[in-house]
Amino acid sequence: MTWQNWARNQCTDPRRTVVGRDAGDVVEAVKSAQRDGLRVKALGSGHSFTAIAVPEDVALLVPSDPAQVRVDGSGLATVPAGVTLRVLNDVLWERGWALPNLGDIDAQTVAGAISTGTHGTGARHQGIAAQVRALEIVTADGSLLTCSATENAPLFAAARVGLGALGVLVTVTLQVVPAFRLHAVEVAMPLPEVLADLDELARANDHFEFYWFPHTDIAATKRNNRTDDEGPVRGRVAEWVGDDLLGNGAFELACRLGARLPRLVPSINRKAAEQFADAEYVDRSYRVFTSPRRVRFLEMEYAVPREALGAALDGLRAAVERHGQAVTFPVEVRFAAADDVPLSTASGRESAYIAVHVYRGQPHESYFGAVESVMTALGGRPHWGKLHTRTAAHLRESYPGFDGFVALRDRLDPERRFTNAYLERVLG
Repeated sequence: MTWQNWARNQCTDPRRTVVGRDAGDVVEAVKSAQRDGLRVKALGSGHSFTAIAVPEDVALLVPSDPAQVRVDGSGLATVPAGVTLRVLNDVLWERGWALPNLGDIDAQTVAGAISTGTHGTGARHQGIAAQVRALEIVTADGSLLTCSATENAPLFAAARVGLGALGVLVTVTLQVVPAFRLHAVEVAMPLPEVLADLDELARANDHFEFYWFPHTDIAATKRNNRTDDEGPVRGRVAEWVGDDLLGNGAFELACRLGARLPRLVPSINRKAAEQFADAEYVDRSYRVFTSPRRVRFLEMEYAVPREALGAALDGLRAAVERHGQAVTFPVEVRFAAADDVPLSTASGRESAYIAVHVYRGQPHESYFGAVESVMTALGGRPHWGKLHTRTAAHLRESYPGFDGFVALRDRLDPERRFTNAYLERVLG
């Protein structure tokens, strides 16, 4: 079976594909690979742009049956690791629960989301991995271990953002919250005004982010706040116009036009910013947090210390002018609270995230390279699932817990049963 990721920039032909319907199937798949001297990678939904999930020998699909989701009265949801966030969000809502924060898409599996450090936005909110309270994992010798803060604690601490290097996740227990609604306000603002009020905008809103459209001084802002109100309601027609027509259909045309006629990009971006950021509605939390992504692209994202965001944006804008003349995709800026997960990009520090994108098929190396130079000079940490060129030597300097993570990996997987070329680069 040929495998490729969503962006279609990673592709492989694993020797075999195994469907793990329960923990026993996963254990047997790992032991079988061990007997045959093969490497194993758990497959998610392919939404990493890096090769972190590329299976070189055995592609393993982990349990994903939503009927196995269990939620207790304290809000602990134990879920199959292979269930997607999209499915999980619906199941939780039906039972009166929700995840407290989400990224901007819901196609990832739970295992993939936490293993790569998926996060949303909100200066007081942490990434999804920080909500993990327990997990079951199959290690390289075929052992099925239950991990929490009190049981196999070192493995639990590391495996919350484990990169797929420590074992195969089977179930994950997440702290969820009572279901809530969000009041969304999306409006275009002058970029200088956003930057001048950035601290207040991030502090005053539960979830704040903005998109800067290159070659313009316009930022599309998104403010999402918890509410008990019922309206205004975003009707089906408005949702289709916003997400499908403008958010994907018209944007696809704009990207194609910009690729063909780069001199039109500033005008295209200005019009896009004005159209995309013009909405106000109340809906279920997960429907506000996430939106469909049908226009394929490549992405790089860096987390910088919150206090370095101003310098990062200054350097980014200069890099865009030098190397991003035909970039129609906006730059996304988000925020996160510090957490204690060793390889989380927000580990030990309040963070701001800057994500840059290019339309599929467009050259990205010089643009991404220039942006990466800016971010790394400011202590930036790359998202594990998004394109970057960092190696273990660079990453060791970025994460105080890096050596401890690698030592744990070396002890659990001395034969590198779960590695691939990407992990060899970033972990050594």
